[in-house]
Amino acid sequence: MASDGTSLKDRVAVVTGGGHGIGAGIAARLAEMGAHTVICGRSRPPLEETAQAIALAGGRCRPLRCDVTSLESVQELAAMVQSEFGRLDILVNNAGVGGTRVPLHQLPLEDWERIFHTNLRGVFYSIRCFAPMMIAAGRGDIINISSLAGKNALPNGAAYAASKWGLNGLSYSVAEELRQYNIRVSVICPGSTDSDWGHSGKDRGKMLLPSDVAHAVAMIVTQAPQSFASEILLRPTQKP
Repeated sequence: MASDGTSLKDRVAVVTGGGHGIGAGIAARLAEMGAHTVICGRSRPPLEETAQAIALAGGRCRPLRCDVTSLESVQELAAMVQSEFGRLDILVNNAGVGGTRVPLHQLPLEDWERIFHTNLRGVFYSIRCFAPMMIAAGRGDIINISSLAGKNALPNGAAYAASKWGLNGLSYSVAEELRQYNIRVSVICPGSTDSDWGHSGKDRGKMLLPSDVAHAVAMIVTQAPQSFASEILLRPTQKP
């Protein structure tokens, strides 16, 4: 564990969508830095696997089932965190879903609903439930995992892009609302990442890794208290 100001000893972190991919990478990095890490998602088995891997590496990780599209489920998660730890220092809103790659006029309605309920409404629910805990403590970091699709056009992925453009706007606005409480809100926009989503037709060997996104999260949460990075655009060095 680092002792140069980058230690997160005794900090408490929640990572949504933490059972696999980018979320698992972020959770592993935060636990490695000393945080009590809570990972949540809809499926229990990958959460258990990730928690076991973190524990074997010497970290502390608690897997809890939560569906971020359900306010009641997120409220239950927040109540469990409050009961067990009495605080929350870091919230990483990572849970997200993609969609069918078709023109918007052909997109099934259920795909539109699923994308927005997870990628945008889920972040609203998490902030709604956890921000009061941070306000009471007078500090905290909220990090929303967006995408470069939230900065650029994405033909045949308009719903996904719209959800991420919306997430970026939400992040910038909530940052202004919460900075008076010493709560820093940041958004990370990664490019193509080699996780379990898959990117058809791209060279996986040139993609970002979940650890690259985790590195950006680690940088954000260890910044000096007088500053914060409101937005990080993360690109592969070579286009995949």
